[in-house]
Amino acid sequence: MDERVREHARTLVEWSARIEEGDDVVVRVGPDAHELAVAVAEELGERGANVVTTYADAEVTRAYLLGHDGDFAEDPAHELALYENADAVLSLGGGRNTTETADVPSEKRQAHSRAHAGVREARMETKWVSTEHPTRSLAQQAGMSGEAYRDFVYDAVFRDWEALATKQEKVKERLDDANEVRLISGDGTDLTMSVEGRVAVNSAASVAYDSHNLPSGEVFTAPSATEGEVVFDVPMTIHGRRVRDVRLEFADGEVVDYAAAQGEDAITEVLETDAGARRLGELGIGMNRGIDRVTDNILFDEKMGDTVHLALGRAYASNFPEGREDEANESAVHVDLITDVSEDSRIEVDGEVIQEDGAFWFEDGFDG
Repeated sequence: MDERVREHARTLVEWSARIEEGDDVVVRVGPDAHELAVAVAEELGERGANVVTTYADAEVTRAYLLGHDGDFAEDPAHELALYENADAVLSLGGGRNTTETADVPSEKRQAHSRAHAGVREARMETKWVSTEHPTRSLAQQAGMSGEAYRDFVYDAVFRDWEALATKQEKVKERLDDANEVRLISGDGTDLTMSVEGRVAVNSAASVAYDSHNLPSGEVFTAPSATEGEVVFDVPMTIHGRRVRDVRLEFADGEVVDYAAAQGEDAITEVLETDAGARRLGELGIGMNRGIDRVTDNILFDEKMGDTVHLALGRAYASNFPEGREDEANESAVHVDLITDVSEDSRIEVDGEVIQEDGAFWFEDGFDG
């Protein structure tokens, strides 16, 4: 076994999920993540955790959804009980075909997502963390050789997370004190969002920072009262369909018009899921410069330095003060879209520029 697989598992269990003796842990294993699952199981055993593994495969999901009549049971009790009784959920991605569910009818996908809203919330109440094992299919999707992709993944995962957390804290503090954020770029983007009364998350790849992805490296908050237009120029795959150059127009906090150069039907499916899907649930600023290229994998791409991502749909409770979590936008979906801010772009907080052409106010190269 590549020693980096063991280090990946160790980082996931120790730093990210903070697993303790006696924790009840669910490990969701993708079909080609077997090697990482073995290393994770060993780490969990050494810590005296209690483990249940499940098989998370898109081909199985596709077969189930296509075979079902679409009248899904709401929050099946057996599945709900699994997550309600778990202390942590570790999701080890590693599929064989990244577009396996592309031909599942959108109405079935939407119905299944809505029916499992309670299951999803129960899982998110745990110390949940998602990561990816570098597989051949992901390397192919990224347009890279297997060896180069493995190097890329581990460069993104093996960071000095404490040092990055210290750097990100500066951005978190600015957002916590802010009323309004404005995003402007030369592609026609001019978007304003209220962040008043929100709590930004310093997402440093650990549940100790309210962060649930490995790798991570972003600061995110929950915007509201969105106005204006934004163009997402980073291509990606949504529900197995390629999406490129998405334009969204907002008024009174909701999407009122949209278009895409490719994959517009995927955006339509997202927006028609429910009422909350037309509102933003997240504004995220990527700060992991160990991620230096687009790979068509949202876990990595949204954390990339010099990018901003906005998510349609569900907002995270962690972005709200205690007692106000019920203000979070509700939706059965949370779909991120990414824009490159490395050139001809700036982010303003209450009228003051905090990032220009990818450089923050505390970094070399910032002109302001």
